[in-house]
Amino acid sequence: MNDDSPLRFSQVSLEFARGRDRLRALDAVDFSLAPGRVCGLIGPDGAGKTSLMRLACGLLRPTSGSIHVLGIDARARPQAVQSAVGYMPQRFGLYEDLSVQENLDLYADLQGLEPEVRPERYDALMEMTGLAPFTGRLAGKLSGGMKQKLGLACALLRAPRLLLLDEPTVGVDPLSRRELWHIVYGQVRDLGMTVLLSTAYLDEADRCDEVLLLHQGRLLGQGPPADFSEPLRGRVFQVRGEGRSQRRLQQELEQTPGVIDALAEGETLRVVTEASTDAETLLRTQLGLSLQPAQPRFEDAFVARLKPRGQPAPALGDLLAPLSGHSDDEVIRVRQLTRRFGDFIAVNGVSFSVRRGEVFGLLGANGAGKTTTFRMLCGLLPASDGELSVAGLDLRVARAEARRRIGYMAQKFSLYGDLSVQQNLRFFASAYGLRGRRQSERVDWAIDAFELEAYRPVNAGLLPLGFKQRLSFAAALMHQPEILFLDEPTSGVDPLARREFWARTNALAEAGVTVLVTTHFMEEANYCDRLVIMAEGQVLAEGTPAEMKARARSEALPDPTMEDAFIHLVEAHERAAREAVA
Repeated sequence: MNDDSPLRFSQVSLEFARGRDRLRALDAVDFSLAPGRVCGLIGPDGAGKTSLMRLACGLLRPTSGSIHVLGIDARARPQAVQSAVGYMPQRFGLYEDLSVQENLDLYADLQGLEPEVRPERYDALMEMTGLAPFTGRLAGKLSGGMKQKLGLACALLRAPRLLLLDEPTVGVDPLSRRELWHIVYGQVRDLGMTVLLSTAYLDEADRCDEVLLLHQGRLLGQGPPADFSEPLRGRVFQVRGEGRSQRRLQQELEQTPGVIDALAEGETLRVVTEASTDAETLLRTQLGLSLQPAQPRFEDAFVARLKPRGQPAPALGDLLAPLSGHSDDEVIRVRQLTRRFGDFIAVNGVSFSVRRGEVFGLLGANGAGKTTTFRMLCGLLPASDGELSVAGLDLRVARAEARRRIGYMAQKFSLYGDLSVQQNLRFFASAYGLRGRRQSERVDWAIDAFELEAYRPVNAGLLPLGFKQRLSFAAALMHQPEILFLDEPTSGVDPLARREFWARTNALAEAGVTVLVTTHFMEEANYCDRLVIMAEGQVLAEGTPAEMKARARSEALPDPTMEDAFIHLVEAHERAAREAVA
């Protein structure tokens, strides 16, 4: 054990009462953090990450074991711990009806920050986060990325020696994620701060000095990310199947014995094999695929360790009513679409089209106009100008009819937390006009296809995040829509739940359902047949993922990722805007 450790858990267990039962959230967790490092807290939904964070900042007391935070006994002196650490909870913990400045003042009062040092600290944090021009704006009116940075500024007011960040990058775009990491490592470098950061995005685990891997309340391991990924060397490959549908090939590989994982990654599939598998024989000889060895990463190790083996692909059963038409049919048509809110233009002359059975991505930074465009396409918001048709129906005159052809999965899932899983499904079925026997059949289908039987009587608000996602997805499909709108559908869920979600979505697309999706997780853009990238209400680029990445390719960056392409396009747009003003 490190005597100077800023955070030490010794055989910590945490239990909650659930009716007559006891739920064990953490089970004999034992670790210590080294000072001046960034540690990632990683685990699937329900692993106990948030419980661990709340214990570490004195908001919960352990059932057994001891916790020492900056030398303070957290069980005996929880308020002293709360005063000593910086803590940014999920969803930022902001007061949305207060301005940026008022939030800073409130948190300074709560943390006992001396009035004489506040102006200098405020100025430093506002410059660091880029929020100086927005101190008078209500927090609720900030973009997701700006809320993230304000939440971080509030946690940093006292420049704590230990900073706890609970999934700070959920729902924000790659530029904001990059800025957060820049700020965090700046604090570590300049102040020697120790950071414990939980995240559902495992590419971020590779940016950490070390990680804690948590599963079902137990600590499975602690160490540098490479300690987890290195044992997979020789078992990770980039695979191509010339002339074969990438979606179908992925489905085939997922069901192939010896293959643990197959993930879309640009024009290739990233395949992880079992240690006992002769990958060369399996992939090249038996399946006729070309393959190249790939550098293992933390996410490969996470999936290899925690993904259940031998499970069948998610079954959708009798999902669809028979779909008519051809794959080249234009199912969604948008021409010069504009939406104004007073003097503010949220969407400005956007044009694109989507063909039947396509997965089409709508990407952009926070505040780019994606969700506003989505709401207009779903008939939830009228357009100010432009042409907009869905399933051949003009949304200016046939909005209600068009909505009957659409399934919509909203951000935050739009479930009713005080209703059970079954009651939510019955409600959404009724909203889509299903009655009597047909409604009961579709509810039973959803329970079976999305493996919700064990949660049928459980209120939606009590579900783990991954099961909330399943329920919301099932609700959007109750009426067997031919067009599916997915607005940030995997925000915050773990990699296993994301893979399950995309297996179902790809099956829908293969069956002829047209899918329009927004996401901040750039690797998911690889699942799209085509996509557009938006900024400030306008389309910056349109094309396939390969075409987007080609725009960012350079001598210094010969193999750009989708995140590289996104940042390249948005930064080029921002430079052009600055030059135009100058």
